[in-house]
Amino acid sequence: SRISYSQMNKIATEVQIGSEGLFILPFGNGAERMLLNRNIFSQIIGLNFNVHSQKHFFRAAQEGIAFALKYGLDIMEEVGIQPEVIRTGNANMFLSPVFCEAFSNLMGVVIELYNTDGSQGAARGAGYGTGYYSSFNECFLNLNKIRIYEPEAKIQQEYNAIYGDWKNLLMKFLANQV
Repeated sequence: SRISYSQMNKIATEVQIGSEGLFILPFGNGAERMLLNRNIFSQIIGLNFNVHSQKHFFRAAQEGIAFALKYGLDIMEEVGIQPEVIRTGNANMFLSPVFCEAFSNLMGVVIELYNTDGSQGAARGAGYGTGYYSSFNECFLNLNKIRIYEPEAKIQQEYNAIYGDWKNLLMKFLANQV
């Protein structure tokens, strides 16, 4: 039977942060610039058939994507980029409370979700770039903030510890030690 994304997101909430030791390195689309153009492929690590089920995979996949984004943010922070708020459309991964909680707490930033998506954002950006809008703020005048996620100290600590484990696994793959 088929499972919708909203069902996957709901099922993922049944598992604690860290997916009981199941990790996913979500690099299955080829070489990644943030990995210095290395291709480590997608990896599933720590699978225990006596413990892990579908719900663990749903959560581990979302956490793995959030961890990969955190790894990218770490690189950006090394060159002085430090976001405080991330504004995004209520679409794709941001439809998942599990992902939003992980993302906000890993990044240590407020996430503001708006009633838009990437296609509208691209169109607004193009409009700004061509001079259709007189200002950057005008591009976003009609958007409504529909949800805010804020990092919580206790949850941040949990995610940061698990991110450390995930990053250590990533480093081993990058060093060809796995």
